[in-house]
Amino acid sequence: MSGATAAGAVTGTAAVASPITVETAKDTYLSQDAPTRTHESYTWLSVCAATCDGKADAERRALASFTVSGVPSGAKNVKLSLEVTATRTTDTTIAASKVTGSWAAATANWANKPVFGTAIATAKGLVKDETKKLDVTSAYTGNGTYAFGLSSTAGAQGVLHSSHSTTGKGPRLVVTYTTAPTPTPTATGPLPFDLPAKSTLRASAKKVFAHYFTPYPISLDNKEGSVDYYAKNYLNPAGESGKHAAYGGLLRDRPKPRAALSGDYQLQDMETEVKTAAAAGIDGFIVDMLSLSSANWTRLKLLVKAAEAVDSGFTIVPMPDMTSLSADAATLAASLAELAASKSSYRLPDGRVVVSPFKAEAKTAAWWADLIDIMNTKYGIKVALVPTFLNFSANASAFASISYGFSNWGNRSPAGQTGIASNIKKAHDLGKIWMQPVSVQDERPNQSIYDEALNTQNLRTTWEGSINNSADWVQLTTWNDFSEGTQFTPSPHNDSAYLDISSYYLTWLKTGKAPAIVRDTVYLTHRTQLAAAKPTGGQTKLMAPRSGTSTPRDDVEILSFLTGAATVNATIGGTAKTYSAKAGLQAQLYPLANGTNKVSVVRSGTTTVTVTSPWTVVAAPVVQDLQYHAVSSGR
Repeated sequence: MSGATAAGAVTGTAAVASPITVETAKDTYLSQDAPTRTHESYTWLSVCAATCDGKADAERRALASFTVSGVPSGAKNVKLSLEVTATRTTDTTIAASKVTGSWAAATANWANKPVFGTAIATAKGLVKDETKKLDVTSAYTGNGTYAFGLSSTAGAQGVLHSSHSTTGKGPRLVVTYTTAPTPTPTATGPLPFDLPAKSTLRASAKKVFAHYFTPYPISLDNKEGSVDYYAKNYLNPAGESGKHAAYGGLLRDRPKPRAALSGDYQLQDMETEVKTAAAAGIDGFIVDMLSLSSANWTRLKLLVKAAEAVDSGFTIVPMPDMTSLSADAATLAASLAELAASKSSYRLPDGRVVVSPFKAEAKTAAWWADLIDIMNTKYGIKVALVPTFLNFSANASAFASISYGFSNWGNRSPAGQTGIASNIKKAHDLGKIWMQPVSVQDERPNQSIYDEALNTQNLRTTWEGSINNSADWVQLTTWNDFSEGTQFTPSPHNDSAYLDISSYYLTWLKTGKAPAIVRDTVYLTHRTQLAAAKPTGGQTKLMAPRSGTSTPRDDVEILSFLTGAATVNATIGGTAKTYSAKAGLQAQLYPLANGTNKVSVVRSGTTTVTVTSPWTVVAAPVVQDLQYHAVSSGR
């Protein structure tokens, strides 16, 4: 937080909380002299300089990982001390650094060691059975997993107790902090925190873009929502002469309806899109270039014009869609040059225009190099290519020499998010920035598949993976592709809930700290039918879980952001539920049941917030709809 005191906060003398001592979750050491040997079960950890005990190329390093929890949201003066105890006295100089990338104590060795960052704390000299404290506070970003590496720059080999030592003197992480008085949630606002000023967020090197899909603007015909094209043709199974009847209609949700507008309604709608995204803290749109003519090209140019008109700092990144474009490099370059002439075109500080092609591997790296050369020689435009791959690992090496960064389209289920850390590490090892996809969910009636998002778990997992693994940029996939059921934009089924949650994580990514919770807010998510429910409206093509997705479940999720501990009272399908919720962020699940869902938060006998889902859960749905609907107490 910066600037004025957060709304809803109270002042007072900070209290010093009891230290949190975290024992190591795993530790081991690595030996350059035995590059494939593992040391997980050893009772000691060894650190030694490159020339160790007179032997060259015999460096030793140690690894230790800790899981920090219990630090409350809004904690102040947080300090982290990495404590290690020596088994003998030596003149060793040791250094602690943050480690990035995954590793397992059972398999870690010198040959596969993770990346050791710059030293953040050093200490000289070890004394037998005395504890050495290294200040690693600069690594702190909130509750979560912290992996540290220990190395030596000089002196004799240092030997430390490991977590397997019978002395109980293995590495530990001691967390201290102060707490302020609990904020009183009296101020109003849609978010559980105070969003920093736009200028503060945009000053960050971390960038967040939303993928814009031109086929689904706010309105297709400027009619009132109940009778417009979405209602009559995309949501209605009989729409467009029944071409979507087999799968119950093309869409299950749509952009938030509005009344008819006067004047250039398409430009006004694009201006609304820009304002909505910018107000949430988003830096710009990555716009899917489906064609170089027709309505989709016209809408792209309108979006560029809208950004120029309403927000000079909101930027546009073109995404040539190589699943639909057939243009040669020269033709595509001409269209990209036209877009790059706009002041809203996103440029790096060195002036290069960012281009992020979708399924870049549909063309060879040589083809893209040719396009980059045409842009430079014919139009005087230097390009920073950030390809978005469907298969990143198979194409990274081939594209490395021509790319500024990398991205992939990603997955939309928690089961598919295990590769976030390795993707980011691979990009960084190649000297490239990484743009991480962040997603809500995915259902495609016309393709007969859906992903199991587990309520907001997929959204939270992709955001937390971006933050914890130091992604450089984020792409929200997608802002408005309603045919894939992936929308962040306000819609009837989710209002602004997923966008609001993303504003919280976006602020965390950009500022390096989880925002302080200053007002109680609850997000309620659930489906309107069981995953196995059969539709009654004549639908013949049903969606099935995508291969490899998380196991489908039927749950209501209560995602609470609370200023302090409180009692949460819920009605789930008519049945009363009560639980004690902690301060900060917490997810609580209950089995989905037919009927309505409602939640209220009570603290010291006073109800602070309440939210009722407008969506009734039914046993016999007319059409199959496996999207999670969402509602917020803040709106």
